[in-house]
Amino acid sequence: MVKDHHSPVVAIIPARYGSTRFPGKILASIYGKSLIQRTYENAKRCTLLSDILIATDDDRIYDHVISFGGKAVMTPTNCATGSDRIAFVVDQSPELQKASVIVNIQGDEPCIDPSVTTSIIKILQNDPNAVMSTAVVAIKSEEEAADPGNVKCILDLHGNVLYFSRALLPGSFCKTFRSNNTYYKHVGVYAYRPQFLLTYRNLPMTPLQQAEDLEQLKVLEHGYKIKAAVVNSASVGVNTPEDIKKVEQELCKQNSFS
Repeated sequence: MVKDHHSPVVAIIPARYGSTRFPGKILASIYGKSLIQRTYENAKRCTLLSDILIATDDDRIYDHVISFGGKAVMTPTNCATGSDRIAFVVDQSPELQKASVIVNIQGDEPCIDPSVTTSIIKILQNDPNAVMSTAVVAIKSEEEAADPGNVKCILDLHGNVLYFSRALLPGSFCKTFRSNNTYYKHVGVYAYRPQFLLTYRNLPMTPLQQAEDLEQLKVLEHGYKIKAAVVNSASVGVNTPEDIKKVEQELCKQNSFS
């Protein structure tokens, strides 16, 4: 058991302005509030979080966050991934290095259920051998399993991640969806031990990370453990302008559009 449950748990939300499919999406309006404000306010619903910071490389985002009462920090523009951006912030802050857990909530994920964040925090705190945790949810349909936009994940018998892929996992000899198999979809939220983030910054890119275009594979390829919390709730993220409507529909279901 890791003896750090009473130390702070801090969420850092990486938020860059550039996006290949939807430039400036972080400032896009969703029922009168920006995407980043929606993500920030939703993150506050997790009662285990002591503080929430937004890490950005853009003055427009920084000024906007300050305007709605959030906390923002500036980072370099050359951070390759969200994890690298968070690692930079932790590296610059001795106080953050004393936290028990650092949570990465992606800036374009305004609908993550607080129970998901709670699950990945607790599962990391309770496993001294894991340096990082994330969440997965069971896939219910063949269409969902076949979509390369849904990252699939397979686990060992102890809840550790074996692999992530955009392809169907587990596969089968006939390469088709089988209803009697259990398939998991990755939910893009992470928790890390602060000191591991400092190590992560210096890990070179890896072949599978580049082949799949999935940053978390770098952790596995370098021999570190990622613990997975199996949760009941997926999230609706924003990757394209069309996804704004999906988020608005989800907020209506949750009655959280104020």
